[in-house]
Amino acid sequence: MNPQIERLYQISHKKERRIIGLMSGTSLDGLDIAVCRIENAGKTTKIQLEHFATMDYEDEFRTRVREVFAKRNIDQQLFSGLHAYIGITHAKLINAALKQWNISHKQIDCIASHGQTVYHAPQSLTKDLNWPNSTLQIGDGDHIAVDTGIITLSDFRQKHIAAGGEGAPLAAYGDFLLFSHPTENRFLLNIGGISNFTFIPSHQTKLNAYATDLGPGNTMMNQYMKANFDQEMDKDAYMAKKGKVNDALLNQLLTEEFLTLPFPKTTGPELFNLAYLEKAQDRSKTTDLPHTDIMATLNRFAAQAIVNGIRRQAEGVTDIAVYISGGGLHNPLLFDYIKKSLPAFKVQSFATLGIDPDAKEAVLFALLANETLAGNKSNVEQIKDSPAVCMGKISLPE
Repeated sequence: MNPQIERLYQISHKKERRIIGLMSGTSLDGLDIAVCRIENAGKTTKIQLEHFATMDYEDEFRTRVREVFAKRNIDQQLFSGLHAYIGITHAKLINAALKQWNISHKQIDCIASHGQTVYHAPQSLTKDLNWPNSTLQIGDGDHIAVDTGIITLSDFRQKHIAAGGEGAPLAAYGDFLLFSHPTENRFLLNIGGISNFTFIPSHQTKLNAYATDLGPGNTMMNQYMKANFDQEMDKDAYMAKKGKVNDALLNQLLTEEFLTLPFPKTTGPELFNLAYLEKAQDRSKTTDLPHTDIMATLNRFAAQAIVNGIRRQAEGVTDIAVYISGGGLHNPLLFDYIKKSLPAFKVQSFATLGIDPDAKEAVLFALLANETLAGNKSNVEQIKDSPAVCMGKISLPE
C-alpha cells in the first residue's frame, strides 16, 4: 500500500485527530489558521481550539487577487498563476504559524483549506440556465500538501454543488453537529463579506436546520473604503458613525429581489458591489451624498438585511438566541443596530459558545475535513435543502 494512503487510513481510525482549519475571506485581511483537536465524528464530535491566528497578507497578494475577484473578464495567465501562488503563500503562512507555536508538522494529521473564493455563480444569482451552478475557490491543495508535508483536504464546495447544492453556505454542517441545543432556537449569524446564518432549532421542535445567505455583510463597505480612501475597511465604523443614514438611498438598496427570496439562498459580491450602489444612487437621486452618509447608509443596509431575514425566520418561534461571528462583530454600529432591532432575542458574541468568533469559520472547515476522514454523510441528513455529503478533495504530500 502507498504509505501516504496507509497514513490516511490510520488517521481516519484515530480516536482523536489534530487538524488545521484554514479560511480566507473576501475581505482579504489575512489567512485564518486554527489548530483543532477533534474527537469522534458526527453528533458526538468534540472540538478544542488549541491555537488560532490571522496571518496578514501582503499588499501585493491582495492586489493580485483583486485583479480576478468577482470579474468576468480576466487574464488567463494571471488566473492560472494565482491558483499556484495562493497555495504556495498559504503553505508559507502555515509553516510560519507552526514554527511560532513550536508545533512539528508531524504532529498535524491534516489541513482543511477553504481556498480563496474568486467567483460564485449559482443559477439563482446569474439567472443563466445555460450553465450549471458553479463556484470557484483557488489556492492549489497539492502545493499546500507538498510545501507543508501535511495531507491536505481542499475544494470543499464542489461536492456540495455536484450533489445538487449551490456551494454555499457550508456552515450548516458544522453548526448543526456542534451547537444544537435542547431548548434554545439558535441563529448562528456570521457577518463576513456576505452575511449568513445557520438556523438550528431546539430539540423540542420539528423544524429543520438550514443555512442561508442574507445579503451584504462587510463587502460593500469594504469596497467603498478601498475605492475612495485606499483603506481595507471602516475600522470601528469610524466613517459611518460620522454620517447620517439617507432613507431614499437605503430604501432603493433594499429593493433587490434577492432579499425577499425564500430561504435558503446564496449570493456574493458579484451582486452586492459598487456598481449596485451606483445604480441605487442614480435611481434615488443621491449621487451627491458625502462619503460619511454613504458609509452610514451602507452600514444600515447590511444591518437591515440581516434583521429582516432573522425576523422572517423567527415568526412563531420562541426562546431565540442570536450568536454573532465574523468581521462584522467588530463593527459597533452594525452590532448595536442588530441588537437594538431584535429586543426580544438574546443577541451576543459567538464567544459565548466557547469558540473564538474570529476562528469559527476556520474551525468549521477543520470539522468538515474530520467528517470526510472519519464521519458519514448520514450525520447531516437532517439539514434542509443541503445535500448529505462528505466534502473535500485529498492531496497527498508525496
